[in-house]
Order: sequence, then C-alpha cells, then structure tokens
Amino acid sequence: MNSTLRKTSAIAVLVIVLLLVNYLAGLSGIRADLTKDQRYTLSKSAINAASELEDKVYVDVFLGGDLPAEFRKLRSETRQLLIEFQRENRNIYFNFIDPREDNEEETMANLQAMGLTPVSVTTGEGSKVSQELVFPWALVNNGARTVRVALMKNTLGATAEERVINSVQHLEYAFADAFVKVGITNKQKIAVLKGHGELDDIFIADFLASLGDYYDLAPFQLESNPENAEVILEQLKVFDLALVAKPSKAFSETDKLVLDQFTMNGGKSLWLVDKVAMTMDSLYKNQGEAIALPTDLNLDDMFFSYGVRINPALVSDLYFTQIVLATGSGTQTQYNPAPWLYHPMVFSKEDHAINTNIEAVRMQFANPIDTLKNGIRKEVLLTSSPLSKPVGAPAVVSLESVTQEPDKASFNQGGMPLAVLMEGAFTSVYRNRVKPVSLVEYKDSGKESAMIVIADGDLIRNDLQNGNPLELGYDKWTNNFYGNKEFLLNCVNYLLDESGLINIREKKVSLPFIDQQKAYDEKTRWQLVNIGIPAILTLLAGILFTYFRKRRYSR
Repeated sequence: MNSTLRKTSAIAVLVIVLLLVNYLAGLSGIRADLTKDQRYTLSKSAINAASELEDKVYVDVFLGGDLPAEFRKLRSETRQLLIEFQRENRNIYFNFIDPREDNEEETMANLQAMGLTPVSVTTGEGSKVSQELVFPWALVNNGARTVRVALMKNTLGATAEERVINSVQHLEYAFADAFVKVGITNKQKIAVLKGHGELDDIFIADFLASLGDYYDLAPFQLESNPENAEVILEQLKVFDLALVAKPSKAFSETDKLVLDQFTMNGGKSLWLVDKVAMTMDSLYKNQGEAIALPTDLNLDDMFFSYGVRINPALVSDLYFTQIVLATGSGTQTQYNPAPWLYHPMVFSKEDHAINTNIEAVRMQFANPIDTLKNGIRKEVLLTSSPLSKPVGAPAVVSLESVTQEPDKASFNQGGMPLAVLMEGAFTSVYRNRVKPVSLVEYKDSGKESAMIVIADGDLIRNDLQNGNPLELGYDKWTNNFYGNKEFLLNCVNYLLDESGLINIREKKVSLPFIDQQKAYDEKTRWQLVNIGIPAILTLLAGILFTYFRKRRYSR
C-alpha cells in the first residue's frame, strides 16, 4: 500500500511540475519552431514590418467555413502565420469569414466588385463531382487604407498541392508587404521618363497604379540641352528611381550624361528597351509580313560601360505564348490561337528574390543580352528556354510561319539572358571622354547603386479593351494570365527596398499532403483500422485485467 501511495504521489508531482512549466513557458513567450523549413519563424524584415504598425490593423480572411482540402491547408497555414504576426504586434487583429454565410450572392458580388476574384474548385469523392467558388483573399485595413492580399498563387501546369506550397511560401511576404502598405508614411519617388518616344501612360497604366501603393510617381520630361543640363540633373536627383518604358527615339549625349550622373549619385533605374523594332501592329498593317530592323537609341556605349550589351536580334523560342489570328470574313470570321515563336514564355529559375515564385512571364520580340566583366555584380533574372535561338536583324517576320513546322534542331542556343540586374559602384560612361557639357559636380565613379535592364519594352505594356487598360499580364485574346506585373513590381521593390523585405520571397517551405485518390480507395480499410484496433485493444486489455485480477486474488 505504501508503494502504491509513493507511486501515486510521484505521478501527481510530475503532473504538477509539467503543468507549472507549461504555464511559465506560456507567460514567457518561449517557443521552439521544430519545422525543418522554419516556416513558423518570421524573418527580421517581416517582424519589422509588423512592429512598426502604430494603429490597429484588422485582417479579414475569406477562408472560413467548409473548404476543399487544399484550401483547408492554406487556411491553417494562414492562421498560424497571423498568430506569429500578432505575437510581434498586439495591434494586429484577424478574423476568418465565410462569404457563403448570410446573403451569399450579395456578399460574393461585393467581393468581386472589390477585385477579389474567386477560384472555381472542382471537388470529388469517387464518382461524385461538385463545383464551388472559393475566395482565397484577405483584406488588411487600418481605418485609412485597405490593401488586398492574394492568398493563392497560380502557376501554369501546377498540381493542387504545388499551388498550395507556392501559396504558403508567398504568405509571409504577402502579409508583411500589406502591413508596409497600410503603414507607409514617407513614400519614395519614381520618375517616369518622357521625351524619347516612351509608351503612352495608358499602356502602362495598370503597372503605374500598382506602383502607386508604394511610391510617389511623376512624369519627368528629359529633354535637356547644354544650357539646362545642370538644372535637369538636380531635378532628377530628387527621385529615387527612373523608369524608362520602351523608348523609341535616340537619347542625346546631354540626356545620356544626365542619366549617367543620376546613376553616379546613387539613383536606381529600370530599363525596358528594344534593340530591334518590331510589333504585332506592324505585321497586321502589312498583310502579315514586316522587316525587323535594329534600332539605335544611342545607349549602347552607356550599357557597355555598365556591363551589358543588348544584341540586335530577336529571340525565337519553342517555349512560346500564343497569338490569335482571324480566318474567314464577315459573320464567318473565326479567331484561332496559333503558336508564335517570337513571344517567348519565360519560366524563372527562382534563384533570386525578384524571380522567385512568380508565374511565367510573357515577352514579345525580346532581344538577347550579353553580360560583360567589369567589376559590377550581375544577376541574370530571366533567360530564354533551352530550346531557343537568336534571329539576327534585319530579318523578315511573317505570320505565315505559324503554319510551318520549325526546324527544332536549330533551336540549340538556349539560356540567353533577357533581363539582368546590376549592382555596385558604376563607372561613368564619360570617364576619359569629351563631355557634351561641363557639370559642376561631375563624377567619374559613383556611389553604390543598382539598375535592371530588360531587353523587351513590351513586358510592361498592358492591353486595352474599349479604350480602357486591362491588368498587366492578362492576354484578352487567349484569356491567359502571365507574371509580368509581379515580376516588374519585384524589380522595383528590390531596387528601392531598404528594409530587405523582398528577400522573404527566397524562403522555401515544404508541406506534407494526403493522396486524395489513395485515401478514397483505402477508405474502408482505414476506417476499420481506426475503429476496430482501439476496440480490440480495449477488449484485450479488459480480458487481461480480469485474468490477472482473478489469478491474484485466487491465491
């Protein structure tokens, strides 16, 4: 009896100690993330984004209620992440909402009016198949500003499990980015360069609207001459970044000197330029055939000095996007998609924060880039596929090529750089050269800076419908979405991101998933296992207990 009492007392003491340790651990906030990928440990940049919020921030997540399996996984990961953010700042409140409750049709219509596009999900168990709408979105609001957060990342050809993994990998950055947006006070400034035949604002409207969430934008007329170059440079130096969207007219030496000295003073820049003049409009206007000609923007020496060379050639790629061609006439007209090798579909290598976890990018008449050794750090962000080749200009481009079988053996010069990031202390293109104008504070070498050169001016161009701009990356003819906008936003955010927030995108996560078909096929067996084994064990324990009890007291 004493032995039994001592054992009972020891167990009671152990239980009390464990409860006490658990209580103290809860008070102290001590916890351990034992996941291999540390997905429940916020990065320093994300912590800073959350901790800087001074006002109350409310997060409404539209993933409440009964959901398909993949979205339940996304919901649980989203909830856990928001708990981690809440631990860093008690001003963050979150709520999960089921949009199918109370006035379902009205609620869904309101959400879609706010730009929260639903995802149509096909669910099935055995032969039963059903269709339902899910809103994988969240709204972050601080009373003055509301930011939409897309929780689901779509990737061409991805399975349901891959979509969830991509989405979970994106969650930390998506919410940290939203917290930055609602809490931002002093916006950095971007100059949208004008004066050299750049794209009209309506063709870059969607991208500029997206940039407006982070930055102050202003058009900047760069038409300098020796008399006003000093003034133009001082005005440009007010900005943090210069955006150059598909110029078609040559830059004067004075304009080029102003841009060069802007870089020498630490200014960042994003260049989207074409080395070959060719557009689909040219083909349509000339009975389906046009000549692609090299263009001279008078920028070659500047880019060469900085460390890249854009070649006068078009990239032809067997990984292509489609164009739509009309056949027939009048009421018999039909619009059919056709392969177009000059519009590459570029899949990212995901080896940098800018190009990680983005949809395939659509390029149009892109040019290959050479990188040169000069001490500047270079990172190739986008490349053509392994099955691609350059077509030197001048070259005849014809829509008839869509009916011809390409010579696949000739597509053997793949991996051509199409977008390059350069970082470092650049050397002026006018070093040891005669300058077009004398500047008071001319610099031969500059501060640490960065620029991105993309050899495709149309990467930033959005389509129009009824005279209104569509979302960048959306092809109205094929109804496909591409990752152009996200890629370009990542470019600008990286160039201007002093907090390193975008580096969160490089975080990798891995999630275990149940094989849904296998689970259904083996459903009966596992039900028997889960129900039968506990019952058998309970019965066996009862029999053994009775046996040993009788044996003990029969002595």
